[in-house]
Amino acid sequence: MQLSADQQINEEQAEPDGSPRQRRRTQAERRAETREALLAATVQCLVTHGYAKTTTGRIAELAGVSRGAQTLYFRTRAELVGAAVAHLAEQRAAAVHTRFAQGPVSVEEALDALWEECQGVVFNATLELWVASRTDPELRENLHRLERTVARTIMREAETALGDIARRPGFADDLVFAIATIRGLALLHISDGGSGRSINRRWQQTRDRLARLLS
Repeated sequence: MQLSADQQINEEQAEPDGSPRQRRRTQAERRAETREALLAATVQCLVTHGYAKTTTGRIAELAGVSRGAQTLYFRTRAELVGAAVAHLAEQRAAAVHTRFAQGPVSVEEALDALWEECQGVVFNATLELWVASRTDPELRENLHRLERTVARTIMREAETALGDIARRPGFADDLVFAIATIRGLALLHISDGGSGRSINRRWQQTRDRLARLLS
């Protein structure tokens, strides 16, 4: 009996026991996955070992990639770190977009989103790069350029989420001040090893003052 076209496709995609055959990944998909693994390993290395000990060999090991394969994607440490800078900026912008895209938010909710952006692995990795950029002109230039991109994204998302409040004269300058304050508090929390309860209390007090400034 001759099989229909759909039956032929189903048989070609099935294992001998009839179970679905897993689709083979394309070369482009495999390359994208390897690149993503290297960038994720770079972020992990920055957080765990610090910038000075973030080496291409250690990154390749964390990513499960050979050193030879790693050089096909990033020839030098500078190239890899530069790509990680862009990767972190994209993650930070995406996190803010996800929070603000949920619909209109209050000023307090917007500030909470910015506070959360200064917590966790992405912020800690970015912090390592900020500190290292003090004596690395090339890294500093990349960071400044991408920080401007992140700042524009935050402002655009704030205008969408907060409406008229974000369009008043002086709001952009006040938001820059708020972000600087939030980052300062995040750094203080790291440096003094404060407890969760302590930092939550500090943040609530800071948020109330910033909310009055932005409103």
